[in-house]
Amino acid sequence: MLAITNGILHEALLAPALGDGVAHVLSTLLLAAAVATVAALFVRRFAHEADRRTLLSIGGLWTVLTLAFEFGFGRYVVGKSWAVLLADYDVLAGRIWVLVPLTLLVAPLVAARYVERR
Repeated sequence: MLAITNGILHEALLAPALGDGVAHVLSTLLLAAAVATVAALFVRRFAHEADRRTLLSIGGLWTVLTLAFEFGFGRYVVGKSWAVLLADYDVLAGRIWVLVPLTLLVAPLVAARYVERR
């Protein structure tokens, strides 16, 4: 739901107002922050009991499910080409979307460590 809301925000407000490049960076950072926040809320209940492997497994599951939805929906429902779908991951072209799956992967672990320290 976070990513869908972020996509709507990107297309409806950010891209028309800021241009695609700036909107891409801003929406990427907003989604990464939202994922980190949700991860902190999610792991708060069991942060002290969960081990590193479990937390990374949760992040891995979140990452796989998100990428499967993103590429499956984009390719087979919307009809985008693989090149278009992969373009947001081209860091050399200034596209930083790769931060989203990386955030999904490590967010439960980082959030648990943060919650433990508080």
